[in-house]
Amino acid sequence: MEKVDVVIVGAGVVGLAIARELSLEQGREVLILEQHESFGSETSSRNSEVIHAGIYYRPGSLKAKTCVEGNKLLYQYCTGRTIPHKRTTKLIVATEPDEVARLESIRVNSRANGCEPLRWMTGAEVRQLEPEITCHAALFSPATGVVDSHSFMLSLLGEAEAAGSTAVFCTEVTGGEIGSSGPVKIEAQSGGETTQLDANCVINAAGLHAVSLAGRIKGINLDNLPKMQFSKGNYFGITGRPQISRLIYPVPVRGGLGVHLTLDLAGRVRFGPDNEQVREINYRVNPSRATEFYSRIRRFWPGLEDGALTPDYSGIRPQVSIAGGSFRDFLVTSAGSRGQLINLFAIESPGLTAALSLAKYIARIVPG
Repeated sequence: MEKVDVVIVGAGVVGLAIARELSLEQGREVLILEQHESFGSETSSRNSEVIHAGIYYRPGSLKAKTCVEGNKLLYQYCTGRTIPHKRTTKLIVATEPDEVARLESIRVNSRANGCEPLRWMTGAEVRQLEPEITCHAALFSPATGVVDSHSFMLSLLGEAEAAGSTAVFCTEVTGGEIGSSGPVKIEAQSGGETTQLDANCVINAAGLHAVSLAGRIKGINLDNLPKMQFSKGNYFGITGRPQISRLIYPVPVRGGLGVHLTLDLAGRVRFGPDNEQVREINYRVNPSRATEFYSRIRRFWPGLEDGALTPDYSGIRPQVSIAGGSFRDFLVTSAGSRGQLINLFAIESPGLTAALSLAKYIARIVPG
C-alpha cells in the first residue's frame, strides 16, 4: 500500500490550480490522477474561455466570491507570465423594452458582489461602439475578457510539478474507502494494473464524473450525494470576420446566460452556448440547432445573414440537483471526521475564472 499526502482526482483547471496552491504555497506532497491522456480534456477545454466579472451570481454565494476574486487573480497571473489573454470588455444588451428594467437589477446585483462598476449605455451609445448591434440599452462591463485556457492550464501544471506535484495520466480512480478518521484508501487502474493508495486527503475534482466517483467510495452516505445533470452547451461559428470587437450578451434567460457572442484571441466570432439536457457525454453539434441560434442572435444582431452559421463545438456542464431541485452554486462537501475527503460538485461556469480563488478556498480546508 503506497502512502501519499494529498491525491487530487482530475486534472482540469480547478484540479491543477489546487495542486499548484497546495504544493507551491503549502509545500504539500500532491499526486494528480487523470483518466485521460492529457489535462483539461473535458469541461475545462470546452467552454467560451471567457474571464467573467462575477455579475450575475447570487451575492454571498461561492460562485460570486470566487469569481470576483478569481477575475483579479487571473488577470494578475496571466500578465505576470505572459499567458495570452485580452480584456475585451462586454455589453449586456436589452433587446426589448421590458428588458431595460432588468438591466438595473443586474447592475444592483453586480454592485453587491463587488464587481468592477458597470456603465449604463443607451442604444445610440452602443451603436457608436458596435454599429452592428441593435438594442434599447446596455450595461458595459470593463472587467470581462478572454484567456487561452490551454496556456493557463499548462502553466498551472508546470508550476505545480516544479513545486513537487506529480501528475499521472491515463489513470482512472475506480473505487476507494473512507473511515471515520484514518486515511482515504484509493484504488486506481492504469494499463490493466491496479494500484492501492493511502492518502491523508483526497480531493475529488473529477468534474463530469465527480458524483459517480464519490458514489464508488465506501463509507460515503449515498443518500447525501447530489444527482448529476448533464447540460450540453452547443456553439456555432460564423463565416467571415464581422466588425464586432466586444463580447455581446443578451439579458439572462432562465437556466443560463442565453446564446451570446464571444471572441477568441484571434478575433474569431462564435455563438453559444445554448442549454440542451442530455443523458450522456456526447459532443456532436446537431446542425438543426442553428435555427434557434439565428432567432436568438438576430435579436441583437439583425444583420446576421442566412447560411452564415456553422456547427463548431460543444461542452457539457456538470450541473447537479439536490432534493429534486437544481443547485445553482458551486457545491463543496467533505466526509470523514477530519474532512479528509473533499468533493467538488457542480464546478461549471465560472470555474475557469474562479480557479485560482477556488484553489485558495480548498487549500484552507485541506486537513493537515
